[in-house]
Amino acid sequence: MSSTLTARKSTLLQMAERRLPALTRLKRTESLPILLHRRRIYVVPSRFGLIYSFMLLVMLIGALNYANNPGLLLTCLLGAAAYQSVFAGFRTLNRVELRSIRTQPCHAGDNLRLSLLFASAAAAPKRSLRLRMENAANANAETTPIVFDLPGDDSQAVETTLPAPRRGWLPIGRVRVWTEYPYGLFHVWSWLHPDQRALVYPRLETNAPALPQNGGEAQAQTARRNGDEFGLLREYRAGDPCRLIAWKASARQDHLLVKEFESQHSREIMLDWHRLDGLDDEARISRLAAWIERAETLQTPYLLQLPQIRLGPALGPAHRHACLRELALMPGHAT
Repeated sequence: MSSTLTARKSTLLQMAERRLPALTRLKRTESLPILLHRRRIYVVPSRFGLIYSFMLLVMLIGALNYANNPGLLLTCLLGAAAYQSVFAGFRTLNRVELRSIRTQPCHAGDNLRLSLLFASAAAAPKRSLRLRMENAANANAETTPIVFDLPGDDSQAVETTLPAPRRGWLPIGRVRVWTEYPYGLFHVWSWLHPDQRALVYPRLETNAPALPQNGGEAQAQTARRNGDEFGLLREYRAGDPCRLIAWKASARQDHLLVKEFESQHSREIMLDWHRLDGLDDEARISRLAAWIERAETLQTPYLLQLPQIRLGPALGPAHRHACLRELALMPGHAT
């Protein structure tokens, strides 16, 4: 029953958007910030509002039929309260502004985390606002709307998620904002369609094999520098910092000695597209993405060799993002 009602509601909404030019206009993307105003806010009675109106009609007929002045007065008072609630709901949504959207890249198959920054251009606070991402609603009909408030003349970040089924650029899609404040008699809503997209990294291969080793087992090389562990003593050279002078050892000699430190660094590994024979393009992309994440976890410098570009060797968030970005935007069927 609920799925049937949802399908009928979606059909009616699509028909309304085809008929009403204003709603059709809002389907196009808009640059941020987006401000809601009276020309793009729509009001319809809610289900409870329709029942309430029918109840008032019955009360009005009964009061007129029996010439019941107190009943007629009560009906008029309840009708006036309902009439005023239309303006209260409209003022709640009016002058609400979507200022920015921040996203965090994720891998295909995960949920993309979004932070939508809303602000109120009015002094009065906005109560009981609701939000739903259209793309999330299409993926899951049971998506629960997010309820939030806006303080007067201030901003509020609203956290939500969006399914990311495939790699590449994912449009944020339309955002539906509505309220039924204060009594739930009227449904006041509007659409926001920001011109913004988020990058989705490739899907990680499950149980990917171990990192490749270049020329057999990776060897360690010693790099002498001012660093981690004490290595040896050497004679002082002009320009050496005074804090590295070994004073006690120098006192036993007739010249100054300087401490030299050393640290162990692993040779970088090469993640080569052309060495993954027997795998299709998407399988290669998933395996390389898994290897990149594993190399970052093990703090092993790596070089990514793709048909169109060579990245590295390097290590760190910037290098990881550059490599995963190239994999995510490779041509082909993104999954």
